[in-house]
Amino acid sequence: MRKFSSKASTPPPSPVNRKLRVAVVGAGYWGPNLVRNFQSSPDWDLVAICDLDLARARKLAASVGEVAVVETLDELLDTIEVDAVAIATPARTHYGTVMTALRAGKHVLVEKPLADSREHGAEMVATAKAAGLVLMADHTYCYTPAVLKMQELIQSGSLGEILFVDSVRINLGLIQPDVDVFWDLAPHDLAILDFILPGGLNPAEVSAFGADPLGTGRDCVGHLNFRLPNDATAHIHVNWLSPTKIRQMVIGGSLRTLVWDDLNPQQRLSVYDRGVSIDGQPQSPGERKNSAVSYRLGDTWSPALQEREALAQVVEELALCIRTNREARTGGSSGLRVLSVLEAATRSLGQDGRSAAVEGAEAQLERAL
Repeated sequence: MRKFSSKASTPPPSPVNRKLRVAVVGAGYWGPNLVRNFQSSPDWDLVAICDLDLARARKLAASVGEVAVVETLDELLDTIEVDAVAIATPARTHYGTVMTALRAGKHVLVEKPLADSREHGAEMVATAKAAGLVLMADHTYCYTPAVLKMQELIQSGSLGEILFVDSVRINLGLIQPDVDVFWDLAPHDLAILDFILPGGLNPAEVSAFGADPLGTGRDCVGHLNFRLPNDATAHIHVNWLSPTKIRQMVIGGSLRTLVWDDLNPQQRLSVYDRGVSIDGQPQSPGERKNSAVSYRLGDTWSPALQEREALAQVVEELALCIRTNREARTGGSSGLRVLSVLEAATRSLGQDGRSAAVEGAEAQLERAL
């Protein structure tokens, strides 16, 4: 591993009229998806694949043509000129790998979660900012047509005031060897909420409840709860043990309710113009308690979505950010907010589900205001 210098390398000028050169680090589960999308992108020239398993890396390289194969990141940075590095390795390796790339003056795309701790994530974000480099979290779901439409509907006010979020992400396996179900599955939903909610993800505290019925040493079933503005609530259910696979999020608003069913390609999004009516309700707690609840019944419709692979949008966004010198829509700051909630969830689990403060939430709220 390279030693970190006290001063970050100065990145080259943002290239505008040429393809950007990229290397993918990690040829395992997610690496091949990155390789395929970089290879097919008009913005990128895939020049290298890096993996400790050279046989696996060579097999992946052969599937996309003439691409160099190297064993280590140090070898890559010493022998091949690249503008950016895309990292698809386990979370415990992100800090060292990302910092090495940033210190070498390379832009970085890194798989979720951003790092294995908020402290490491904060240092990565600060290093990228000081060096003028793009650090982007690969929150792929945020670039799906469905989630982009969800963001549009919510931030345009089409749903009205958000009243609740209920998210379910469950399936059978895979039980991870180094993280619990919260760190494995919840980053997807947390990143989506950070992407679609006005003001992003900034709860002051969270409560988490987990269970390890198999005795694996890490929670396999979990529930995460926190408050949103205006006394709204969010609940995220994650589970490795369910025989059925569900990827669903319900976002209730004062005007409409939005349902996202990621496993229903014919109707991923449904908008319900029905729910509890709060217009004209008395304002005092006593009056509200004694008043009759009214319900609104209306139409249900499904927005048309233009299907496109989300990861193609990710690599396009990375190129655009490098060329225009702006932060990605799922930049390091977004990844850090997700990490802050995950760490608070871990502290809550250690306190038998009692609420735990989210570090940095006050600063995030001040920036949002």
